[in-house]
Amino acid sequence: MFAIIFINSCVTTRSFDSSNICSIFKSNPQWKIITENTKKKWGTPVSLQLAFIKQESSFEKNAKPPRKKFLGVIPSKRISTAYGYSQALDGTWNDYKISTGNSDANRKNFKDASDFIGWYVDGTYKLLKIQKTDIYNNYLAYHEGRGGYQKKTFNKKKWLLTVAKKVEKQAILYSNQIKNCKFSNKKNSVL
Repeated sequence: MFAIIFINSCVTTRSFDSSNICSIFKSNPQWKIITENTKKKWGTPVSLQLAFIKQESSFEKNAKPPRKKFLGVIPSKRISTAYGYSQALDGTWNDYKISTGNSDANRKNFKDASDFIGWYVDGTYKLLKIQKTDIYNNYLAYHEGRGGYQKKTFNKKKWLLTVAKKVEKQAILYSNQIKNCKFSNKKNSVL
């Protein structure tokens, strides 16, 4: 009996369609406010933030990369230190905390993850001059790191170019969807 309760408590169910911005914001109205605040602060489009989070963590706050396998079966270290909604690496997350003064930032916190993405995209614009609306190149710089982007490491990863196109298409879809979002309950209206 205890095992059944434990297993059920570990199962998470998503109450929204992650491909539809209206569904996301209807289920999580605070996320709309958070992402809009990030847009105001850093100039990073809401659609970019959500497309990155969808790709990186599928909106799972505890998301982690898979573990390597020792001898093909024994779980070993994880392939990277990426964690949380934004899948920020330990070092980059620490840079963010120091740079912003947000020493309590937590990768499992949606607000902090949104702000991190805004901060990262803003830094990418300052260093690499990639426009904040350029979803494709911003995703490549986000995934590979700014140094990797400058070295064009993504050109050796055809799969990553495909993923960047997918992220770009999702951001465009979110941007188009938001224009038609409607909510029946005015108290919970977020658009």
